[in-house]
Amino acid sequence: MDYNKPVIEFSDVTFSYAKGKVLFQDLTLKLIGGNFYLVRGPSGSGKSTLLRLINRLEEPSRGHLMFEGRQLTAYSPPLLRRSILYVQQTPTSVDTTVRENLLLPFSFKNNRDLIPPDNDELRSRLDKFLLNDINLDTLALTLSVGQLQRLCFVRGLLLNPKVLLLDEPTSALDEESARIVEETAERLCAESGLTVLMVSHRVFESRFVKHKEIQIANGRVEILT
Repeated sequence: MDYNKPVIEFSDVTFSYAKGKVLFQDLTLKLIGGNFYLVRGPSGSGKSTLLRLINRLEEPSRGHLMFEGRQLTAYSPPLLRRSILYVQQTPTSVDTTVRENLLLPFSFKNNRDLIPPDNDELRSRLDKFLLNDINLDTLALTLSVGQLQRLCFVRGLLLNPKVLLLDEPTSALDEESARIVEETAERLCAESGLTVLMVSHRVFESRFVKHKEIQIANGRVEILT
């Protein structure tokens, strides 16, 4: 990871929903690789939309975005979303076991070049997120919302993304579990150069990295240091 080069760039990006207000107009923004960005702003200001634009869950009305020097449209969406992982506020799972949920991404055609982790690796990952009381053969739909949120986080990290987009990832978690999620994201940023953007309304105190704050309000996006 080159810590001096932008990993994500917005170039004159305008975005608005159909028949809705313009959220962003002529937005130009550079996000440097290996940084931890905390995304703040009032409800409805466009925090989630900013994240969704970065991995093409939303498309700009005008302008373009780049990832590692190439326009997002140059990447196939499945491969882009493997490199730029989006963890949404509401966890998603399938009606099968915890193990099969964790291994689900490895069954996709575009991920067949990846080696699936074995049971020991899956067990270790779950334990780090205080899911040590959950068996790999447990049905995922029997888990609480908070447990499912952590399960989805673990599942995404198994793909070794370069950019991690966290949209209120701790909203359904107790204080201890929430801090583990935040600290894991921080450690990955500090130790492996993962670029992290996290939307959160929680009081956040960095322990392992010096974070930057992206402030969104009234269509303006500013990076505060």
